[in-house]
Amino acid sequence: MSFIPTHIAGILPARWGSTRFPGKPLHRLAGKSLIEHVWLRCRECKALNSLLVATDDDRIRDEALSFGAEVVMTATHHLTGTDRIAEAVRSIPQATHIINIQGDEPLIDPALVDQLATALADDPALPMVTAANTISADDAYHDVNVVKVVLDRNGHALYFSRSPIPYLRHRPEGLEIYRHKGIYGYRRDFLESFVCWPPSLLEQAESLEQLRALENGARIKVIITTDDSIGLDTPEQAGLIESLLLHQSSHNI
Repeated sequence: MSFIPTHIAGILPARWGSTRFPGKPLHRLAGKSLIEHVWLRCRECKALNSLLVATDDDRIRDEALSFGAEVVMTATHHLTGTDRIAEAVRSIPQATHIINIQGDEPLIDPALVDQLATALADDPALPMVTAANTISADDAYHDVNVVKVVLDRNGHALYFSRSPIPYLRHRPEGLEIYRHKGIYGYRRDFLESFVCWPPSLLEQAESLEQLRALENGARIKVIITTDDSIGLDTPEQAGLIESLLLHQSSHNI
């Protein structure tokens, strides 16, 4: 059997037509566009062999090119970032693994991206990896916009839900509640299979595409992180995230 060297590609899917925040990738925060902030974070990663922006919009393409990013143009019909990434990775035939880094995560920890990449590289049989952090606040536990995940003893996902899981009829000592972070890593062949499967019933019910993987019997390794950074989902969050970016910048001077 010939040896195939590992090549891990980081891909940032970015689209203009967000329902809650149209044009979000170009929104300016602390002097830079949102997509540039995410790209600069990813440039700090040590485990990525390539990094590119995948978009279907000329305005996002032009912005990404202006700060030196590699860009792949994709079709306009994609329903999810995963579909966009699956098309974009065709331009990187040498890629063996892909990290899907949301284009609205300007505070993402580069070390977390490296953790996901390392987990994939270290286990050739692992098809998919993601991340979660502990939560304790009741409002987050009950918030349908906060996706929760429960794990087996080996750190693999049992289920993801917008509902509070597990249901706390009792809370045994040591039980942690985990918030799912929307970052994913895939083995290339698995990603190519995943986007060919039809949306599953639980996926449609919860509007969570990672459930498609579980319903098709795939293992999803969950990396537990202390990174509790938030993404930019709505215009109302922009002020908070900008203040966090400025605070971090002042500490890095």
